[in-house]
Amino acid sequence: MENIIKMLLYSDLGSDINNLVILIFRVLLMLELFRVHGLKKFRLVGGEKEHVPNPLGLPDRLNGLVATFSDTVVPFFVMAGLGTRLFLLPAIGVTAIGYFVVHRNDPVEVRDVPYMYTLAMLTLWVLGAGTYSLDTYLLNTLF
Repeated sequence: MENIIKMLLYSDLGSDINNLVILIFRVLLMLELFRVHGLKKFRLVGGEKEHVPNPLGLPDRLNGLVATFSDTVVPFFVMAGLGTRLFLLPAIGVTAIGYFVVHRNDPVEVRDVPYMYTLAMLTLWVLGAGTYSLDTYLLNTLF
């Protein structure tokens, strides 16, 4: 169990500059995700909230909950570097489904947004949060 926790939380990119760069990258990426996509979940357009596509046929409430969670809650955990790899999974799922399912027949200019978000979050998932994160603090505190 200890090894699984370490695998999920530990991420050292080898130097202070690399760890600083990943900190800046994750904060800027997640700020943009929240600002552009998360805030839309609360704005009313023409008296209605944003329509969230449901390509998998999930119950509407569950579909909306997953999309809202991915665009509003996940960014704050990732910016703090808390459970980064775990919290990125639903956001990667939402953006990948957006790319491969929702926008599969759209022009490249439309498909580009979910594609870039998916790649950026996959990169962050593989690299982890780096040493400037709550993940590292918790790991050092627990073990």
